[in-house]
Amino acid sequence: MTDRFQVGVITSTHGIRGEVKVYPTTDDVRRFRKLKTVTADTGHESLVLHIRSVKFFKQFVILSFDEYNDINEVGFLKKASLTIDRSDAVSLDKDEYFVADLIGLKCITDTGETLGEIKDVLETGANDVYVIRQADNSELLVPAIKDCIFGVDMDEGIMKIHLLEGLI
Repeated sequence: MTDRFQVGVITSTHGIRGEVKVYPTTDDVRRFRKLKTVTADTGHESLVLHIRSVKFFKQFVILSFDEYNDINEVGFLKKASLTIDRSDAVSLDKDEYFVADLIGLKCITDTGETLGEIKDVLETGANDVYVIRQADNSELLVPAIKDCIFGVDMDEGIMKIHLLEGLI
């Protein structure tokens, strides 16, 4: 399991007072109002930044940080990934998981056959779809619905799947 979760990516500066425009990569953008700090990964360094203000503009979040007050100070943050510690993550309901924790899970059928491991999670309108990389490098798409997913054991790193007719 990962200790850090990405919540957004800085796309550009905003205004002249050191604000940045963030493309959120979290399901709930309101979570930015509760965050006190984020870590910006510029590719060269990781910086802990203290959030001073949060605004919303179209699909973006506008952030300002205590560390910066001028547009010229934040330009280097463009394209930086913003992450938070697991302890700052939103709480999940029963049978809910972070996508980052699902990636790499070994998938087995309810009859004990090994299918492969989760490579990606596609978010669709109706339900998520798990992309499973099989041993021959082919991909199997399995809908994340109760009829297919019989259980997840995060400690063992295993997802138990029932293959509905027509999935293979």
